[in-house]
Amino acid sequence: MSGASDWTERHRPTSEHQLEGNDPQRRKIREWLDGWVNGQPKKKGILLIGPPGVGKTTVARAIAQDMGWTVIELNASDTRNAVAIRKAATQSSTHRSLFHDPTKPQQRTLILLDEVDHIGGGLRAVSEDRIKKGIEDTESVSLSGDSGGKAELLRLLEATKQPVILACNDVMGLWGRSSSNWRNTKDRFSRHLITITFDRVSDEALRRIARRVLRQESIDYTNEAIDALIKGNHGDLRALVRDLQVLSSGGLQKLESDMVLQHLEAGVRDMTTEVFPGMESLYRSKLAKDAVSTGRSIDKQPSDLMNWVHWNNASLFESAAMQRGSDALVLADRSVESRYRDLAHHSSYWTLHLASLSASVANGKELPNRIYPSYPNYLRRSGSWARPAIINHLADVSKTSRSTVRREFMPLLSLLHQENPVFGDPNRFEISLALGLTADEHVALCNLPVSRKSTKAIVQAYEQAEEQWRVPVIDSVLDTLEQDSEPEQESEPEPQRDSAQRTLF
Repeated sequence: MSGASDWTERHRPTSEHQLEGNDPQRRKIREWLDGWVNGQPKKKGILLIGPPGVGKTTVARAIAQDMGWTVIELNASDTRNAVAIRKAATQSSTHRSLFHDPTKPQQRTLILLDEVDHIGGGLRAVSEDRIKKGIEDTESVSLSGDSGGKAELLRLLEATKQPVILACNDVMGLWGRSSSNWRNTKDRFSRHLITITFDRVSDEALRRIARRVLRQESIDYTNEAIDALIKGNHGDLRALVRDLQVLSSGGLQKLESDMVLQHLEAGVRDMTTEVFPGMESLYRSKLAKDAVSTGRSIDKQPSDLMNWVHWNNASLFESAAMQRGSDALVLADRSVESRYRDLAHHSSYWTLHLASLSASVANGKELPNRIYPSYPNYLRRSGSWARPAIINHLADVSKTSRSTVRREFMPLLSLLHQENPVFGDPNRFEISLALGLTADEHVALCNLPVSRKSTKAIVQAYEQAEEQWRVPVIDSVLDTLEQDSEPEQESEPEPQRDSAQRTLF
């Protein structure tokens, strides 16, 4: 079979009838898109949530293709700051379909943004002047990273006249797990979004896909080979097709089970689960063996997992369940202690098992439809985790190197914001707001312990001040510097700069 060298693209479904799994979810998407044919639904966006490789964006593209619609897609490999989203999505979404044929029924342009949980930053918008300047001046880089991307995404949902579909793996990444104001972000997005959660594809659906791909590639196979391949796959369509491509390289004529087993043994698949969706699965486990299996897959050391369970039990369990869970955690803590004696080979085993049981079977009551495990505050180490993000952000704003920011900017900024009756005051927010820092980054700059009650009050006050911050000072400063950088007299030659020197503009 000729086509793309990447089999995941070569065998990507181009029509809904080629799709497998998640039938109820596909039906909801189809009904919502049908609502755009002769009008606009009440909610103009859909948020698809699910693990990687289950076909979230493939489903959206296939249904849109059946309807004859054009798809504009932005994924994680594209720049997704305010300027990029405005160029690619917002401007297109506020007009009639770019490719509309007046002789045909109403056509739409589907705006598809993948992995929106990886768009960083908060909801503070970039000024319109900077966005317009970035759109008009294609040669200069006016914004870096994801600056203003999340705020522009919200603006897109508010203003769009075209269907918008967002996809993510971890919804807390979109809401902003590092911010205490994440519920406000969730509420503002949810006004415009229908949420649809995708499940992993069943084993039988994986078998059908594997057989279809091999037939299209003119490769014979045994049922035992297919079964062995499915056994090593946990509902990941993309991984399945990539396995088939690797196994079929070198002119393979027939796929045998021994080849599959050798392939699986040679490279054990990374089955680790991201911590937040993994913790939710752990808390929903009904059987001890399922809880232990889920706990083992979470990308955390057993001792770290114990801390996560200890922290979240307090917010998710009632008192009786908390007591049962605490009993298991006490034993888990003793197992952790054994790593410093002569029983280290047992410590991880028992810590993992007991922590997993504490989060699952210790609770006899049904949890709510959606739970949001949180990061243990006492593991944040007084905000030092945020310093690399601050340094990167300040380097982007000032157009200087990270080493310069670390050496010259950070000591002064920290001094101005520390609890000091002469120099510093952590309750002065003007500089941090002007620099576009989040509340958590401001706290890290102040070197305050995040578990302290007064620190939480500062975070709350900062977020309120951030909402009222209408005129970004940094924009006016940058505009002033741009004007001042223009030479007033052409008769005086400008001194030559070192070619290696980095300037603000």
